[in-house]
Amino acid sequence: MEKLDLLLEKSFNIVFADKNLLETAFTHTSYANEHRLLNISHNERLEFLGDAVLQLIISEYLFAKYPDKPEGDLSKLRSMIVREESLAGFSRFCSFDTYIKLGKGEEKSGGRDRDTILGDLFEAFLGALLLDKGVDAVRQFLKQVMISQVEKGNFEKVKDYKTSLQEVLQANGDIIIDYKVIHESGPAHAKRFEVAVYANQEILSKGTGKSKKLAEQKAAQNALKKLSEV
Repeated sequence: MEKLDLLLEKSFNIVFADKNLLETAFTHTSYANEHRLLNISHNERLEFLGDAVLQLIISEYLFAKYPDKPEGDLSKLRSMIVREESLAGFSRFCSFDTYIKLGKGEEKSGGRDRDTILGDLFEAFLGALLLDKGVDAVRQFLKQVMISQVEKGNFEKVKDYKTSLQEVLQANGDIIIDYKVIHESGPAHAKRFEVAVYANQEILSKGTGKSKKLAEQKAAQNALKKLSEV
C-alpha cells in the first residue's frame, strides 16, 4: 500500500490518516473471502457510502451549473456521469486498478479490468475519503478527476441511442419498441448478452454487451445506423 500512498499524495495531495480505511477500500470481497481466518474487511460498505456522497456532490454541481435545466435533464446528465463504465474509467485514470486486492480466482478471470469491480472501487475510495477527510476533500477530488471532464463537455456528448431510436421511430406516430435478450454466453462473472430490438414486433437489429443495458444500447445504435442507410 506504500506505492498507493505515494500515488495519492503526488497526484491528488491526499494523505490518509487511517491507513486501514484506505486498505479496506481497495480490498475486494473475493480477497476477503479467501482470507477469512484473518478477518479482513472488504469494501462493500464503503462503496455504499461513496455512492451516496458521489450522487450528492454531482447533483450539487449540476444544480449550480445548469440553473435552467429541468429535473429530468439533470437526472439524465447525472446518470451519464456516474454510470458504471464512467466510474471504472476514472478508476483506471487514477491507476486504482493496479492496487485493488483480488482473490486468486477473480484475478485469473480478469476481475482487475472488470467495470463492475472498478466502478465499485472508485465509490469505495470516495467513502473512505469521506470518513478520513470529510466531504470537502471528496468534493475537491471529484472536481479534479470528474468535474473537470464534465466542464469539457465530455459527458454531454455521451449518446443515448435508445432515446434517439425512439425519437426517430415515433416521429410520425406511436410505434411499439421492445428489447429482448436472445442469447447469453460466458461464465457468471463475465456474461455476454445479445439483445434484439423490435419495432411493432419486427426485428430491427441486434447488439451485444457485458450487461443487458449495454447490449440494448448497442442494438439501438445498430438500428439507427441501419435506418440511416435506407
